[in-house]
Amino acid sequence: MSAVIDTIATRGAAVDSIRRALTTGLDERAIAFDAHGDIDLARFRREVRAVAATLPAAGHAINLCEDRYRFLVGFCAAALRGQTTLLPSSRAAAVVDEVLAAHPGSYCLGDRPLLPQPPHYHCLPATLPQAEGEPLTVEADALVAIGFTSGSTGQPRANPKHWRAFEASTAQNLAALADLLDRHGSTHVVATVPPQHMYGMEMSVLLPLLGPVAVHGARPFFPDDIARALAEAITPPLLVTTPVHLRALVRSAVALPPLAGIVSATAPLPAELAAAAEARYRCEVREVFGSTETCVIARRRTAVETAWTPLPGVRLSPQPDGTAVHAPHLAEPVVLADLVEVFADGRFELRGRSADLLEIAGKRASLGDLTRKLLAVPGVVDGVVVQLDACDGPGVGRIAALVVAPGLDPATILVALRKQLDPVFLPRRLRCVDRLPRNDTGKLPRAALVALLHD
Repeated sequence: MSAVIDTIATRGAAVDSIRRALTTGLDERAIAFDAHGDIDLARFRREVRAVAATLPAAGHAINLCEDRYRFLVGFCAAALRGQTTLLPSSRAAAVVDEVLAAHPGSYCLGDRPLLPQPPHYHCLPATLPQAEGEPLTVEADALVAIGFTSGSTGQPRANPKHWRAFEASTAQNLAALADLLDRHGSTHVVATVPPQHMYGMEMSVLLPLLGPVAVHGARPFFPDDIARALAEAITPPLLVTTPVHLRALVRSAVALPPLAGIVSATAPLPAELAAAAEARYRCEVREVFGSTETCVIARRRTAVETAWTPLPGVRLSPQPDGTAVHAPHLAEPVVLADLVEVFADGRFELRGRSADLLEIAGKRASLGDLTRKLLAVPGVVDGVVVQLDACDGPGVGRIAALVVAPGLDPATILVALRKQLDPVFLPRRLRCVDRLPRNDTGKLPRAALVALLHD
C-alpha cells in the first residue's frame, strides 16, 4: 500500500510536462465489480480507448451516467480526448441546462435514454466497444473536471480540478484510509453517493483509478439494495455513504455482511449515530471532512472523538471570516466559511460556519445547533432550521423550520422546542412536510428550502 501511495505522490515531480497515467496497476487488477464478478483493468482500458474514439468533438462533457463503471469509462474517455468533465450539483434538467448554457459547445454523456433528453446527448451503447492501443495518459496540468458546489449556502460555484491535483488528493485519501483497506489485495467499495458529487468522485472514481480499489457499478439507495451490493463483494467491502443513508440503515432491520469499514461525509455525522453503526456492524465508522473546493482534508472516528486530524500535508489557518486551507494538492490556499479551533498538534474542531451564526437581542446561536435540537424532538424524522434573508419575508433574519414528523403538528413541536431553546431562537415559521428537498447526497439547497417555505 505505501508503495502505491508514494508512487502517486512523487511520480513525475521533476518532469511535469510528461503525461501521467489515468490508471495504475497491472492489467489483471480489478477496477470494478457487480453481481457478475470483477472487471479488470485490461478490459477497462480497452473500453476507454474505444469509447474515446466515438465521443463528439467538444471542450466539455456533462457525465450523467448512472452506472458507476460506465461513469469511470466516460470520464477517462473524455480526459483521453482532452475534454473537461462537468459535474453539476444535481442531475435535474434545469441544473444541467444551466451548466450547458455556461459552457457553449458542450454535450451530455449518458448510459441510458433520458426523458426529457438533454440537448447534445450522446448515449453509450449497451455493449461497450473495445480497442487495443497506447497506454491511457493525460497531461499533468490537464483540466479534467469542474465541480460545482451544492448551493446549500447560496448559488453553486464552479471549481476547476486538474489531474495533478487529483493525483495528490488521492494519495492523501489512500493514506487516510490505509488501515481500512486490504493490505494484501484489492479492497471492494460500495458507494451510495453519486460519482458526480466531489465526495463520490474522490471515493468511488479516483480511488479505483489510482489505488488498489474495485468499486461496485451500482449506486444503491434503499437499505435492501445496499445490503445486496455489499454481499456481491468477494472480500469484506468498504461502505462509502452519507449520514442520511447510514441513519436509514441503522433504523432498518436489514442485516449487512461483514464490512472493512464505513466512511461518511457530505453532512455532519452525529456521534450517537456513528456509535450505533459501529455497535451494529462491528466496524469503524470514519468521517471525512472536505468540500468541493478543497476535496477531503481531514478525518476522525466520530463515535469516540470530536477533533479532526488533517490529512498529510494539510494545514488550517483560522481567519475572522472562516478558515484558510493549505494543502499539497491546492495551488493556493482556499478559504472556507467554516470556523475552527486549531490545537497545538494540528488537530482541529469545528465551531460552526460564519453564515450559520446567529445574533439576536445580544444572544448567539448557530443554525447547526438549532437543527440538532429540532432533530432531537421525539417523533421528528427529519428537519432543518434556516434563517430567512430580509427579502425572503417580513422582518430581518427571521428563523424558520421545515420538519418531517408524521403524527405531530407544528404547535406540538414548538412546545418541545421551547424547553430547549431561548425564545428569541424559536422558529417564527414552522412547516410540516412529507419530505425535505434533499439532493443525491442528502444536502439541502437553500433555494429549494425557501421555495418550500413559501409554497
